[in-house]
Parts: sequence; structure tokens; C-alpha cells
Amino acid sequence: MEGTRLDLERIRAAREVIDPVFLDSPLYRCEALEPMLGCAIDIKLETANPVRSFKGRGTEVVATQLAGSDSRAVVCASAGNLGQALAWSGRDRGLDVTVVASRFATTTKLDRIRALGAKLELVDGDHELARERAVAIARYDGIRLLEDSLDLETCEGAATIALELLPRMQLSDRPVVLIALGGGALATGVGYVLKALAPAVEVLCVQPLGAPALTRSWHQRRVVTTDTTDTIADGVAGRIPIPEVLDDLLVVADDAVLVQEASIVTGLRLLLDHAGLVVEPSAALGIAAVLEDRDRFAGRQVFTIVCGSNVDQDKYRRWVGL
Repeated sequence: MEGTRLDLERIRAAREVIDPVFLDSPLYRCEALEPMLGCAIDIKLETANPVRSFKGRGTEVVATQLAGSDSRAVVCASAGNLGQALAWSGRDRGLDVTVVASRFATTTKLDRIRALGAKLELVDGDHELARERAVAIARYDGIRLLEDSLDLETCEGAATIALELLPRMQLSDRPVVLIALGGGALATGVGYVLKALAPAVEVLCVQPLGAPALTRSWHQRRVVTTDTTDTIADGVAGRIPIPEVLDDLLVVADDAVLVQEASIVTGLRLLLDHAGLVVEPSAALGIAAVLEDRDRFAGRQVFTIVCGSNVDQDKYRRWVGL
């Protein structure tokens, strides 16, 4: 496909180096959800792996490259899931992993990063400040900086999800894939493969109204930043889109929508009550999108990628009323 940084052959090659524990994640029609949503819904469950998110697909590619290089140290900024995945992928390969995160990030995610043996540095600010600090560490120490969504390994690792979705799609049912939109690695990766191999599939990105920067950027076709974010979906709460990622997203996404916090919470409850899934708010964005526009999805084959389940249990209980 013209106009993006991604490459189909590299994506296929990525499958060969990703640990099988991250591949071929469960994909099933969840009929119990359908009466509430008014459409056929297939769940791609990217939480059934050691780091409980899709991020391991990309970090496996990065860690494989680093393991065969002279430099075996790497630093990344993370809201939590990328850091866990990089720590996991680097541990058995003997890599020196540093993760920079906000001290306000989900405690469960931070604890897991430490438990996996990575060095964790906390900053007194949001994810954008963590990104700045990670850049500074990489420059000072002369080590690899892994930038989520900017570095193609994160996008093309995530893109392998789409290779697993395609065999289940019935093009006559006008399939649509709902993708959580944060930094953009998941959306650009999955979107690229779908548009390259099945252009009739609708690629719909979903972001919280309280963290709208990349969605606004997509609609205005230029980078739009925000001063703050206000959402429970911490995994997608970025303020400053990456220009190269926006360029890719403009090619592969059919639409990008914003959803309200109340819909995200309802999505969490539905996934718990009717699918038996405890997930983080970012993973409920697809369900929230259907709730807010049922007519758009009626009579269609709908896929939602449940992208992570690393959630603060106390906050989760409050959100779902337990």
C-alpha cells in the first residue's frame, strides 16, 4: 500500500520472531453481548498472554533485534503496558531495560514492570513528560530509545493481529474493526494490513472524549495537541500526536470517533457481566462506540480488539459498582 511507512512482508516476518505465547490470541463471537449491542460482535482477546496486552507483539520484534546487536540496552516511556512488555521480552534475552513512567500511572502496571526486572524511573508529570525523559536518557547513555507508535516495530508487531482477524471475516456482512486509539501503533498496524488485503473492511478508531488529540488530528488532517487529558482510559491518554503516525493513520483509517466516559464504564460492565472479562478502560472503547451509535453497526459483522487488562482493582470495582 502506498503512502505509509509500514510493509506487509516485514509484518509477516514479524510473526516468525514473536514468541508464540503472543500469537493466535482467542477470537470468538460473543453472543451474550449481542442483545445489548444490536449487532454480531467478535472479540479479539489480546489479554490472554503474560503481559495482558497486545504490546508484547511489538516488543518481541524489538528485543530480537537488540539481542543480536552490540547494544543491549533500551529505554522507553510507557503508561504501563509497553513497559511491561519490553521488560518481559528483554528479560530472557539479557537486555538492560529502563522504563520511564508517570508516578500517577496505574500502580498495578508499575509493580509489574519492577517484578519483571526492568529499571523503573518515575516522573512528576504525565506521559508526555515521561517521553521527554526517555529521550534524554537515550541521548545521555547512548542507548536505544523505543518510541511507541513512532518505531515501526511497535506498529508492525501489532499488525500481526490483523493477519489473524482476516480469515474470520465475511465481506458480505460489511465487517468493521473497532480499534482503541492512543499513540496509534495498534490502529496503524492493524489498519494497514486490513486495507492492504481487504480494503472493504471498515477501520474505525475509537478514543475517549477526554483524550481527543489524535482523533481531532485525523479529522483536521494536521497535528492537534491538547494541554491536558481527563479520562479513566490511561492507556490512550496522549496529548501530542506523532506526525509520522498521523500520516499513516490518514491512509489506513476510515473514521475516528470520540466516546464519553459513561459509555466506557458501561462497556466495562458489559464485558464483565456478559463476557466474563475484567479489562482496562482502553479495552472497552470498541464496546463504547457501539453503545453510542447502534444504528451504524446493526446487521454488520463487528470486531473489537480487547487490547489490555492491566487495571487497578480498587478503581475497577468503583467503576463497575462491585
